[in-house]
Amino acid sequence: MIAEWAARALLLLMRVLQALPLALQAAIGNGLGRLLHACGGARRRIALRNVELCLPELDPRARARLVREHFGWLGRSMLERSLLWHASRERLLQLIRVEGDVHLAERSARPVMWLVPHFLGLDVAGAATQLYQTAPAFDVYAPQSNKVFDAALLQGRSRFGTAEFINRKDGARAIVRAIRRGLAFFNPADMDFGLRDSAFVPFFGHPAATLLAPSRIARSLDMVVQPLVAEILPGGGGWVVRFGEPWTDWPTDDPLADAARMNRYIEEQIRLCPAQYLWVHKRFKTRPEGAPPVYD
Repeated sequence: MIAEWAARALLLLMRVLQALPLALQAAIGNGLGRLLHACGGARRRIALRNVELCLPELDPRARARLVREHFGWLGRSMLERSLLWHASRERLLQLIRVEGDVHLAERSARPVMWLVPHFLGLDVAGAATQLYQTAPAFDVYAPQSNKVFDAALLQGRSRFGTAEFINRKDGARAIVRAIRRGLAFFNPADMDFGLRDSAFVPFFGHPAATLLAPSRIARSLDMVVQPLVAEILPGGGGWVVRFGEPWTDWPTDDPLADAARMNRYIEEQIRLCPAQYLWVHKRFKTRPEGAPPVYD
């Protein structure tokens, strides 16, 4: 675990780096990504295994090339968080471009759920929901073990005043209460959280523990579901956040079918921008009974 003094030093460095031109930050971030790729053997192997399972059409050299590219984007996303936490509103508005119906949550008579896959620009998507529209929103997060980082993360993600954060341990009741208070739900629901309120649903043809709660909550509270995807642009181009068309076929009365529909959508988005999906996450960590482990 990083000591608190080291965390403070790192956060101070992030505050300094955010003043650099984005193109220079991108170059430094790519360098950081190459270092992580070289030194982070465990995460590199997880990413390679995920790509092997999900994109079997790629040969080993293509998989290795994709993972190297992924680590470059990963390094950038880590470094560019300093911009999201410290840059002025005016600078971020210049760097973050939005597409689609960004104002849906402001005018909707029904509560809104933003369904946000875990691409590396996820934090940018969260910033865009605060910078470009005024509807109050909330996210569910897992507290960091380092108290200094945890406080900095919460402060950085909520500094524009329209976002709240709910501890994941507080469960579905806290989520429902927040929605009933009129908050839009920023919902990154595509990670392996174990079998609690989950089912094994195909993800690129492999059983993946997938949450059923998004469908159940959306149906019980009559929510509008709008997909939301962020992409990091090359060099100093900034980011683009795409607010998709609301789903008219989701949720249904079948949470399992809804989870499969959600996974198919995420698969489609990954194929559009494969190097920026969070491949270092153990998406297939939870296994069906009797199935062998996926990761060494």
